[in-house]
Amino acid sequence: MASAHMNPSRDDFAAMLEESFNKSDSLEGSVIKGKIIAIEKDMAVVDLGLKTEGRVALREFTGPGRKGAPGIGDEVEVYLDRIENALGEAVISRDKARREESWVKLEKSFEANEKVNGVIFNVVKGGYTVDLDGATAFLPRSQVDIRPIRDVGPLMNISQPFQILKMDRRRGNIVVSRRTVLEETRAEARTELVANLEEGQTVDGTVKNITEYGAFVDLGGIDGLLHVTDMAWRRVNHPSEVVTIGQQLKVKIIKINHDTHRISLGIKQLLADPWEGIEAKYPINGRLKGRVTNITDYGAFVELEPGIEGLIHVSEMSWTKKNVHPGKIVSTSQEVEVQILEVDSSKRRISLGLKQTLQNPWEAFAEKHPVGSIVEGEVKNKTEFGLFIGLENDVDGMVHLSDLDWNRPGEQAIEDFKKGDMVKAQVLDVDVEKERISLGIKQLGADKFAEAADSAGGELKKGAIVTCEVTEVKEGGLEAKIVGTEFTTFVKRADLARDRAEQRPERFAVGEKFDARVTIFDRKARKVSVSIKALEMAEEKEAIAQYGSADAGASLGDILGAALKKKKDGE
Repeated sequence: MASAHMNPSRDDFAAMLEESFNKSDSLEGSVIKGKIIAIEKDMAVVDLGLKTEGRVALREFTGPGRKGAPGIGDEVEVYLDRIENALGEAVISRDKARREESWVKLEKSFEANEKVNGVIFNVVKGGYTVDLDGATAFLPRSQVDIRPIRDVGPLMNISQPFQILKMDRRRGNIVVSRRTVLEETRAEARTELVANLEEGQTVDGTVKNITEYGAFVDLGGIDGLLHVTDMAWRRVNHPSEVVTIGQQLKVKIIKINHDTHRISLGIKQLLADPWEGIEAKYPINGRLKGRVTNITDYGAFVELEPGIEGLIHVSEMSWTKKNVHPGKIVSTSQEVEVQILEVDSSKRRISLGLKQTLQNPWEAFAEKHPVGSIVEGEVKNKTEFGLFIGLENDVDGMVHLSDLDWNRPGEQAIEDFKKGDMVKAQVLDVDVEKERISLGIKQLGADKFAEAADSAGGELKKGAIVTCEVTEVKEGGLEAKIVGTEFTTFVKRADLARDRAEQRPERFAVGEKFDARVTIFDRKARKVSVSIKALEMAEEKEAIAQYGSADAGASLGDILGAALKKKKDGE
């Protein structure tokens, strides 16, 4: 019996061998421990405690962030891929063992939202590969740093923290971010730095970046914005006029937003405010020279001294150019003389005038061309009111319709003129305040009506008795000329006689003369009207006055008959 136990049978040996193989088969695809028993060239021979040994390349034990290569006698963990290959050796891998171990640890870190250490070791499309102690992860290019970086070389092959963004064990995908870690670290640092800063404090900084609207200044781990309007008291068109990247400067903290960690900085706040005592420096109506710094639709800004600008409103730029863009009158950087119109230190505004430094062209015109003088100019425009004539110094004069012609209506006379015609006119009035010049064209010619009235002396006036000669008989009355004058008149049918039966134009013939009384004589309206009826009625009234009292019993016919006989005898 004892010998049987000491020398197992063929069946027992076969059973033991099968058990050994079954045990080995169950270990395939798992991580097992082994001992290095030899090192041949760049390979480590590992005893796995099985019927065969395995070989692992020494490079699988080394790499960035790992310890050095192991030696003979060191115990190591490897991944058993297969019990035996064609050479009769076990197929083992240290890399796969590390990957299996790493996935378990990484999943725990991912669930706990903990950072993990890794090494960037290769460049791939769209980013980089990271070794997370055996597991390979993908680092997108956008997740490398807070700001895009051109050269990632200095970040490679060094152990550093990463944040796992996504894991997929089935597909073997891991996505990590270095940027998230930096932002978190930066946020903590910002919070601490902001807590130590106060509004009104003066600190040192370095210009880190320049934009169109200002510059970002590094205050030692946190950035503040130095806006272009806070760089200087004067107008700054671009921040690069004042600061350069890398420049060291002192800045004042204007405002801190503890919620967003935004810090507003200023340089001009460290300098004296040039607006203090501005009223005394720039008295109203004072004149001085300045430089045009900016031109807008509503005017031009003029720098009077560094930090002090005034505005010439478009309405104060020219006496005559009312609807012209300021850029047509002045240009940027031009030196101009201006007059102080208004100073408001509270609103930091100075109103300037450019036209006030030049002579008012209407005053100049009035001095040079008094009322009654003759001027010449070009017809600039025709309107329903009259003609606009261009005069010297870009001023216009207006000839009203009523001052175009003595004898014709203005609407008719204006048709004689066209744009561009050169015409002469007489100055009738100059209103400097309202900027108006009144001209007359008809005043250059003789007023025949006035001349005729003057030549008639006092004979032509309302109530005067005149002799007229018929020049034309019409259905509505008579065209006639007043004998001894240049005047013509029209006697309406109703004015031909006192009696309605006698109010017939056909009673008269061309060349026949008749007496009439002047009923209208209007120099301004240039009108003369006469009436035979008015004359008869006046004579009747006069007869009643003369004869009525002498013979109270006489009839009206007797009185008129006596009056007419007396008049006839007199003639």
